Amino acid sequence: MNAMAKIEIAYVKAYKDRHGRMRYYYRRKGLSTLPLPGQPGTAEFMAAYQMADARAPRPNAVIAAEKAASRVQPRSVNALIMEYYRSPAFAQLADSTRRAYRGQLDRFRAVHGDKGALSIQTHHLEAIFHTMVATPEAAVNLRKRLRQVFRLAVRLGWRQDNPVTETEVTRKRDRGIKGWSEEQIDQFQAHWGTGTRERLAMALCLYTGQRRSDVIRMGRQHVKDGRISVAQQKTAARLKIRLHVLLSAEIEAHDAANPTARDHLTYLTTQAGAAFSVEGFGNWFRDACAAAGLKGKSPHGLRKSAGRRLAEAGCSEKQIAAILGHASLSEVARYTREANQANLADDAMDMLEKAETRTGRV
Repeated sequence: MNAMAKIEIAYVKAYKDRHGRMRYYYRRKGLSTLPLPGQPGTAEFMAAYQMADARAPRPNAVIAAEKAASRVQPRSVNALIMEYYRSPAFAQLADSTRRAYRGQLDRFRAVHGDKGALSIQTHHLEAIFHTMVATPEAAVNLRKRLRQVFRLAVRLGWRQDNPVTETEVTRKRDRGIKGWSEEQIDQFQAHWGTGTRERLAMALCLYTGQRRSDVIRMGRQHVKDGRISVAQQKTAARLKIRLHVLLSAEIEAHDAANPTARDHLTYLTTQAGAAFSVEGFGNWFRDACAAAGLKGKSPHGLRKSAGRRLAEAGCSEKQIAAILGHASLSEVARYTREANQANLADDAMDMLEKAETRTGRV
């Protein structure tokens, strides 16, 4: 037999015999070697492969998972959530979004998974939400997830109604993640000088208005004709945004201070030169903020500040959406309302002061 060729199927080895014909074998430690007929991928080949692979002992984790699955009661909350995890609606979500949704739903399953999905009523769910008074935002998010899950129950024919629809959850009266003020932006820039990774990270967030999951993937290959192309991970929206002159300056300064920067596919890398993960970037940037005396600040706050700046510059809602990539204009409208209120209030005060000057009151 001649040199072994590479096959992309686990435990399959390929050899070329003396006649130049490829021969395939299932080889795995602790099991006898078996020949596999036909070509990889054919029905004949895969059927023989599955039979050969079935001889292997299953890991304890797999056995435990199978036992746990067998204990799931039909049409229980557990069963319904597992159906949701297998649904196209869940599969098409971004990886980070799926992890976040699973975290919320798995915590709910741990307490209520054995309950019947058919017997749960609106008042049961409201009682659960009301126990979450200390974390109203978590209750709001859980309600959103369960509304999707029980919508699937209706489509599957398990229920005639969605018990989540009529529930009410009191949202805490705050504005979520707060944007950075101009003073805070100046404070960060005063601590982290031009040419540092930290300063470049701020510029990418502030002058593109994108989420951290998109910022960490940006690189030179995405820039053409002075615009950076963004395929938003969360929404799948595709944007082309002209590079702000200050962002271009920060990229050039970072390249000058870091000779190997152009060797990487992403503008931002870890100390070891690897691309950031979403969580890793968030932790690193929060540490950079804390070092600048800005605790509790985040990359998403800079996205809010980008929207505020655009609104204060007089951009329309559609223009702001073209930068931030919002599918709905409701969030964008808040930026413009706040900016318009401040501008209108300034104009009103100017008019008042001029009037009082004319009447001698000032």
